[in-house]
Amino acid sequence: MARVKTGAAFFVTRSPPVRAGKREDKRALNLVSENARTDQVVSIIEPSLADLGYELVRVHFGGNGRPLLQIMLDRADGEEITIDDCTLASRTISALLDVADPIPEAYELEVGSAGIDRPLTREKDFDSFAGFEAKVELKQARDGRRRFRGRLLGLNNGMVRLEVEDGEDDTVELPFADVSRAKLVLTDELIDAAQKGRLNEG
Repeated sequence: MARVKTGAAFFVTRSPPVRAGKREDKRALNLVSENARTDQVVSIIEPSLADLGYELVRVHFGGNGRPLLQIMLDRADGEEITIDDCTLASRTISALLDVADPIPEAYELEVGSAGIDRPLTREKDFDSFAGFEAKVELKQARDGRRRFRGRLLGLNNGMVRLEVEDGEDDTVELPFADVSRAKLVLTDELIDAAQKGRLNEG
């Protein structure tokens, strides 16, 4: 089970420039991490965050001007992410990255919760938030279509099940391995669940 978040707390720090970097290797995209660079960030910070009781939801690096390293977290116990959580996680992440230097240029670090209309990045997310509306985009088109929107019905044998409306109600099954991005849709139902602090069982 996972608690529907009521908001996205965050904590921003600045990282000094570093002089050395490593060449990125080509790799298959996944939903928590985007590329070889963010894979390296994940490998550096994930064990220590797990020890503190946090789970990585998304690691993103980019932006115009000064680059931003954005890290979204859940608490492993399902409770809300607080400012204190973000401060602790940010200090831990900053210390680890200062030593490892995985990013050669100067950047800002933003650490926060996934928010209400959160990205769905792990297999368990599609079960935890079953019953809510979501958008799912595939890496390659399925029957001429890449984008789907509907009510999550959970994950079964590696397939994301989604109830969509195409003239009449229908259920589609999308391979989790083929998902390029997915997120919850900000609906009144989702907001109401967040305000009530309701846990959702997949």
